Amino acid sequence: MENILEITGLSHSYGKNLALGNISLGLPKGKIVGVLGPNGSGKTTLIKIIMGLINGYDGQVRIAGEVPGIQANPHISYLPDRNHIPSWLTTSQAINLFGDFYPDFDQARANDMLERMKIPPNTKIKTLSRGTQEKVQLAMVMSRRACLYVLDEPLGAVDPASREFIVNTILKNYPEDGTILLSTHIISDIEPVLDIAIFLREGEIVLMDDADKIREEHGKSLDGLFREVFRNAD
Repeated sequence: MENILEITGLSHSYGKNLALGNISLGLPKGKIVGVLGPNGSGKTTLIKIIMGLINGYDGQVRIAGEVPGIQANPHISYLPDRNHIPSWLTTSQAINLFGDFYPDFDQARANDMLERMKIPPNTKIKTLSRGTQEKVQLAMVMSRRACLYVLDEPLGAVDPASREFIVNTILKNYPEDGTILLSTHIISDIEPVLDIAIFLREGEIVLMDDADKIREEHGKSLDGLFREVFRNAD
C-alpha cells in the first residue's frame, strides 16, 4: 500500500532540549491516525515539521513524495491548534477566502456544514465562542480535497458535548483515499475512529500499531493504555 507520509530518522532539538528523537514512520492512504501523547511530548513539533513550519531538523520527511513546504502544501489540509481565520471576517467571507486560496476547496460543502451548525453567513468570526470558531475552522479544513489532513488538537478547544460533532465531521468529510493525522491528548472521544495509534513520549515513539491490534495485545482500550503509559508524564 502506497504511503502518503514517509518519515525517516527525524530528530529536532530546541537548544539542548530534544523535541523529537530519531522518529521513523510511514502512513498509508485511507487511514485515520492518532498521534497520542501528553503536552510537551513532541506532537506539535512533529506537525509543524510536516507542515514546513520548522526547518533545521535531521532526517527525511516526504509528503506524497515532496519535501515539506511549498511543494507539499497543496497535498495537505491543516488545522492548527489555534484559530487562523482572520477574526474580522464573516463566515461567508472566510468561505470565499478559502475558495480563492485553495483550488480544491468545496464551497458548497463548507456552506452545508456551517448551515448544519446554525451559523448565519453574516456572522463575524470574532463574535463566536472559541469552541464554535474551532468548528468553523474544521469545516473549512475538511472542505478541501486533500491527500493528507493534519489536525493539531482538534478537540482541545471544544466542550465534551461538541466533541461528537467534531468527530462526525471528520469522519464524514474526508475522501476514502485521504489520510487523517491528528494529534490529541483527549483519547476516549477519538479512539473509536482510529485505525492506527502512535504513542509519543518525550519526543520518541513508544508504541505504534494498528489500533485493534494494540487493544487485543494489551487487553485494554487505547484510553486505558494511554493513562497507564503516561500516568507520570505530565
